[in-house]
Amino acid sequence: MVSREKIELAKERFGQLLEEQLKRVENMKAQGDFIDYKSLDQIIIGVCGGDGIGPAITAQAERVLKYLLKDDVASGRIVFRNIEGLTIERRAEENAAIPPAVLEEIKKCHVILKGPTTTPRKGDPWPNVESANVAMRKELDLFANVRPVRIPEQGIDWTFYRENTEGAYAVGSKGIHVTEDLGVDFTVVTSQGTERIIRAAFEFAKANGKTRVTAVTKANIIKTTDGKFLDIFREIAKEYPDITADDWYIDIMTAKLVDEKRRKDFQVVVLPNLYGDIITDEAAEFQGGVGTAGSANIGKKYAMFEAIHGSAPRMVLEGRDKYADPCSMIRAGAMLLSHIGYNKEAEQLYKALDICTVSEKKLVITGRDTGATGEEFADYLMETIEAMNN
Repeated sequence: MVSREKIELAKERFGQLLEEQLKRVENMKAQGDFIDYKSLDQIIIGVCGGDGIGPAITAQAERVLKYLLKDDVASGRIVFRNIEGLTIERRAEENAAIPPAVLEEIKKCHVILKGPTTTPRKGDPWPNVESANVAMRKELDLFANVRPVRIPEQGIDWTFYRENTEGAYAVGSKGIHVTEDLGVDFTVVTSQGTERIIRAAFEFAKANGKTRVTAVTKANIIKTTDGKFLDIFREIAKEYPDITADDWYIDIMTAKLVDEKRRKDFQVVVLPNLYGDIITDEAAEFQGGVGTAGSANIGKKYAMFEAIHGSAPRMVLEGRDKYADPCSMIRAGAMLLSHIGYNKEAEQLYKALDICTVSEKKLVITGRDTGATGEEFADYLMETIEAMNN
């Protein structure tokens, strides 16, 4: 006989969880619309170098962005603001994922270009401070994780919009062991959270000339939460008649990405959290693995663009940080350009990266003195863009 006491305890914990999520819904209802960068007289780009190789590779991405935006930097419409202090040393000293003064400066910017930051592991000589990435997503409500995968020679040009705050991960640490034999976890979907990620995907498609947005769910089986996601997708799609909207189930979608005939058709893909985690890792393998791409975390008011690899502190200890590959940060910079409305400049940067890393490849970065420095690669990239424009 199952203990009635255990059932009542589980019900109490479930009630607390529901109260937390309903408060989050009210907070989302109070939010305004997405920021309209075209309406701004000035856009402030905050640059956080992070630690490890972060400052070295972020500096090269900043150089490239300043080159592409030089006219608007000169006019004052674009302002780059360096934000110091997002280092493991400062975070450890203050025992904070993001030191309060640093967070205050970050919130004065519209978008952030962020280098890798160290998250301490067991055995590291640092206190167990929270990941700066996780903290920034929470503090700035960065609900959309965006990852592009571009392989022109294979006809692949995908952009994935993964919901960042809900789904199976929203309360992943708050499951309930009802008895020794029964454990229950939860997946959470809200109308507000679903609408904003789907609308962000459609708005990206509209702004960047994309003609297809695809939703990925398992709504035939997970009928309530995935069903809600798909229903809202179909309703929002009606507002974008010039964009084709379709949907696939997660299992067949994983197969279609390896189908050479069908995968070229996908453009923008929007997914709940868990499916997005799976699909974006699969997709990244096509261009060389998860360490090759930039990533964006986007909210209605703020957006943060970063490399998705670590800070590689050993390279700094060995004096090799100047040889670190800045491509992931530069790709993150291209995403930043698209996000704030500089689509022409973003496309130039993507094309130059394709030339410099695939087709022409005059310089090779090895991470050591056997290859080019990050600065030399950035110079090569800017020279390539110059040649493309002449």
